[in-house]
Amino acid sequence: MSKKLQAIRGMHDVLPDKSPVWQRLEKAMFEVCQQYGYSEIRMPLVESTDLFCRSIGEVTDIVEKEMYTFEDRNGDSLSLRPEGTASCVRAGLEHGLFYNQTQRLWYQGPMFRHERPQKGRYRQFHQIGIECFGMAGAEIEAEIILMSYRLWKKLGLSAELTLEINSLGTSDERLRYKEVLVEFFNQHIDQLDDDSKRRLTSNPLRILDSKNPAMQGLIESAPQLINSIGDESRLHFEKLQRYLTDAGVSFVHNPRLVRGLDYYSHTVFEWVTSSLGAQGTVCAGGRYDGLIEQLGGKQTPAVGLAMGVERLVLLLEQHELPLKTPLAYIVHQGAAGEAYSLQLAEKLRDQLPQEGIVLHCGNASLKSQFKKADKTGAKFAIIVGEQEIEQNQVAIKFLRERKEQLQLPQDKLISFLKNNP
Repeated sequence: MSKKLQAIRGMHDVLPDKSPVWQRLEKAMFEVCQQYGYSEIRMPLVESTDLFCRSIGEVTDIVEKEMYTFEDRNGDSLSLRPEGTASCVRAGLEHGLFYNQTQRLWYQGPMFRHERPQKGRYRQFHQIGIECFGMAGAEIEAEIILMSYRLWKKLGLSAELTLEINSLGTSDERLRYKEVLVEFFNQHIDQLDDDSKRRLTSNPLRILDSKNPAMQGLIESAPQLINSIGDESRLHFEKLQRYLTDAGVSFVHNPRLVRGLDYYSHTVFEWVTSSLGAQGTVCAGGRYDGLIEQLGGKQTPAVGLAMGVERLVLLLEQHELPLKTPLAYIVHQGAAGEAYSLQLAEKLRDQLPQEGIVLHCGNASLKSQFKKADKTGAKFAIIVGEQEIEQNQVAIKFLRERKEQLQLPQDKLISFLKNNP
């Protein structure tokens, strides 16, 4: 007996009853990006493995444990992209988008990480990302945070999300802080779990991100990064806070916020919620001024964010969202009615481009067609038969109201539908 075909673990289909929520999020993001003057970029799903080793860091969990990596027929090591920033920077370098230029870019699409699937955390997941290049000030950081805040308001989610921010300082300041942190944790080595002991030599800042309850007291008493940064970095962070305050955006300074990737510097931030259990971060980002140079380009300031589409969809599904249903469903009788209905449907779509017009296809009784019409949620059934064609009329059946069926001249149908959306 052949094995039943099904989706790979941690990779999910988005079925038609769920796709309207995705479409609502994608449409809202597209509109916000247009408002702020951002251009869309689309990158391949597969990149050279070396791109992610050089950008994300070889000792991060993503590269060490989670990437889908394989050799192609030429023997080259390739990986499914685990995140979008490195791919966006690679595309910008390859096509000359950075030197002496500013860029405001956005993208959306699937990413891949081989980790334990759980609610809101999948092996194929989708992100919407924003990346800005060539701007060094705190105002561009404020702008992308304000963009995300505008999106939350547009989606009705602003009350459920909290903004947390922190400063990592420059790469040199971060390096000095790592030394301070390693010295501190070495003094309390017996209190570290196995994962933190491993990170102590590879990526000590990630210890601050540990979710182990037994370590929270130790983490709280660890030296804070904000005390290791210089005056210039501190002023940069204070500017960002002032911009956000002036714009009416509430935030929390979380001194333990470090983000998981090696390329961040200065500002990092997360939008978090308590409505999704352990997977509380729905959007995160920060500044990564050193990444372009790290990948072979000239030193270029850069800042960006990425939001988890699946987690935002889970939040949206907790709200009662009105579904967009067709305005009319066309039913027909006889060969003449079938032929006329096809032309009528196209005419209505021309005149009512914002409305859904569904045409019944195939042979079925009127009773069966009305059942299908009702199932679509359409407001009206438009009935076309030989009698209607001979009399130059259509019949209108109200599917959502208790009203008598109408007979209308064909030339009055469009005005009727426009006045009864």
